[in-house]
Amino acid sequence: MRAALSALSALALLASSMLQPTVAQAGPGVTVLSDTVLDSSALYFVSYDGLVNNNAFQDALVTYNGYQYAAWYTSTRNAVIARRVLGSSTWEKAVLPHRLSINDSHNVISLGISPRDGTLHVGMDTHNTRIYYTKSVAGLATQPGSHRWSASVFGAVQRSLGGVDLGNMTYPQFVVTPEGALQFSYRTGGSGNGVNELAEYTNGSWRKLGVWSSATGNYTGPNGVVSSTRNMYLHGLTYDGRGRLHAAFTWREGNSRVSCSSGGLTNHDTGYVYSDDRGRTWRNSAGSVVGTTGGTRVSINSPGLIADRLAPNHGLMNQEGQAADSTGAPHVVISYVPGRFTQCVTNYAQQRTQNGRTFHVVRNSNGTWTKREVPVPPGSTQRTKLVFDRNDNAYLVMPRGRIVSASKATGWTDWTLVFDRPSMNAFGEVNVDASRMAVDGVLSFQYQQRSSGTTPSPIRVMDVRLG
Repeated sequence: MRAALSALSALALLASSMLQPTVAQAGPGVTVLSDTVLDSSALYFVSYDGLVNNNAFQDALVTYNGYQYAAWYTSTRNAVIARRVLGSSTWEKAVLPHRLSINDSHNVISLGISPRDGTLHVGMDTHNTRIYYTKSVAGLATQPGSHRWSASVFGAVQRSLGGVDLGNMTYPQFVVTPEGALQFSYRTGGSGNGVNELAEYTNGSWRKLGVWSSATGNYTGPNGVVSSTRNMYLHGLTYDGRGRLHAAFTWREGNSRVSCSSGGLTNHDTGYVYSDDRGRTWRNSAGSVVGTTGGTRVSINSPGLIADRLAPNHGLMNQEGQAADSTGAPHVVISYVPGRFTQCVTNYAQQRTQNGRTFHVVRNSNGTWTKREVPVPPGSTQRTKLVFDRNDNAYLVMPRGRIVSASKATGWTDWTLVFDRPSMNAFGEVNVDASRMAVDGVLSFQYQQRSSGTTPSPIRVMDVRLG
């Protein structure tokens, strides 16, 4: 099913595709600027139907101060960090001494930049294990021209967050606050029984802020079965232009019997909370306090959390996409198998690929939520990301790098496929650089070309101008 094109054929197809027009209809369009090779021989294996170099829940592509940074594992299993001047097709590469410890696509690399001291932070290779972490010398990101790019600009790889022991953890993600502090989001515990935690980097060192979601409390499935443990899967942590931190999420239950079939998922409901004090206090959509980091935890029993109610029988994807528009309104992208196809997903991979549909969910000014189906099926089990251009037009970056857009003028109702290039030969999810959008209006996404078995394949960065 995932047979690879030969390297020569793939390159020929890619070259010819640059001459093909993008698909353009009613929604705001895109213009291809470039498609550059990061590594012609990147590590390739499929696990959990994903690639370790290209999971949508990682930040492997970030932009700061005129430079873009990328991360991946090369064919030797070494972690590689690269940079380029924005607009350039030439990447400088630094091969770190750390090698991926296991063939698990959860063990991604995530990057973060601290604006206050110019350090570049790397979290990697963890799935319910201790993190591998390193950071650069100070000033690397704020004064990039003053530092020669090599592995020597990074410190030793540690099994803690700069001396702060996080224990076994998963899903490392760095987030920059409006004031320039760097935060770190992660999950401790496991699927169906885990909690979300935060740490913060100030004055050159990390400190834990604490746990903010709860794994306990009773949830009763539609079949009457009760589950007493779960974990909150974040669609992201997003600061808007006014300083509010948005977090949409799904719950996954620990008791698989709450679902109608063992072949489905126990994911259910789309929830939402926000914080106006950098993740210390959490409020529901109505503004009521429902949790504090390091104190009372946001739980399944907290009031007013649900933005879209859905039973655990529809193959709802976790950790999909979210963004905030210029007014601060949160938008969420979710996908599942609608009830018109079945009320009980029994074969997750097959039914999601065949009948999965994507939905756009937006919070209205009165606190209510509107959900609309996007009339372009994902055709995949995998995740979609969401970004906005400077005019608040919305773009969904779907699996295999397809882009669907909708205009603010229509209230995001004119969803249209505006970019589809099968000759890219992209496998599944892509990494989206949301930080570049605010800089020059260009969407960069990192993708890896389809291969077979464990045969390495090229990993690339596509740049498109939106609007």
